Amino acid sequence: MAEGLTDPGFPAPDALTAFLSHLEGERRASARTVEAYGRDLSRLIEFLTGHLGRLPRLCDLAGLEPADWRAFLAERRREGAGARTIQRNLSSARSFFAYARRRWRLDNPALSLVEAPKAPRRLPRPVSESAAKALLTETAQTGAPAWAAARDAAVFALMYGCGLRVSEALSLTGRDHPLPDTLRIAGKGGKTRIVPVLPAVKSAVAAYIEAAPFDLEPDAPLFRAVRGGPLSPRHVQAAMQTLRSRLGLPSTATPHALRHAFATHLLAHGGDLRAIQDLLGHASLSTTQVYAAVEGSALSRLHAATHPRARRKKQA
Repeated sequence: MAEGLTDPGFPAPDALTAFLSHLEGERRASARTVEAYGRDLSRLIEFLTGHLGRLPRLCDLAGLEPADWRAFLAERRREGAGARTIQRNLSSARSFFAYARRRWRLDNPALSLVEAPKAPRRLPRPVSESAAKALLTETAQTGAPAWAAARDAAVFALMYGCGLRVSEALSLTGRDHPLPDTLRIAGKGGKTRIVPVLPAVKSAVAAYIEAAPFDLEPDAPLFRAVRGGPLSPRHVQAAMQTLRSRLGLPSTATPHALRHAFATHLLAHGGDLRAIQDLLGHASLSTTQVYAAVEGSALSRLHAATHPRARRKKQA
């Protein structure tokens, strides 16, 4: 038996710490990913502490039966966790056991027998083309300093014009200016993709740089907060909330909705689904296909509202 399992005092929280260090150091997972795994697995250890009547040890994890896993899922449901949250909890557990199998030869066959609840597939909720244009042009009307308004417009332009995530846009540095014709973006899981940059996006970023009251250093963040530090995703969300209220947009108009709009509007104007997959950096085409469903829904509503026979049927 591997080292660790031979020690009955080897606690599960120590194994969790080792796993999170592995994610951060060797897998180079983002801070938010590490935090999510830590939260899910800490919740499992907390449940097992009450379920077993003591702090679980590493060898206890190997002995968990299907009934133990079902009790954990039932507890999560009683706490109000939805199907997606429970799916994520189980996914985190499986990732941990895959690591534990390699490091300590720890296995738990019962986990493979547990099925996660099925959750309805949630369709992306993009903003409309007119709303996207308004979000890009109305930043100057929010009361922010002119350079800060130009900054927000540049971030939104990168998300809508290039399909970037908030974190990807904010990861750009002074070395990326002036923007080239294509950007090399490191996305989720370290997956790198090449994204074309539209002239309008280049202009928006150049306007921000010209107005910004900070020196542009090659290794410093391209987008700065008012005090000169790196701009945070929370500020981008707050700027979007202000504009959303001003323009009368629904709560679904979030920064990420601009990335959804990038894909949906490309598809609506004849874009190839495979090309959109590459532009978004999706590992699987099935992830990108949800945008086809969104566009299909919009076409169905348009057909029902405008086709003569559809109107006659409604009147009848």
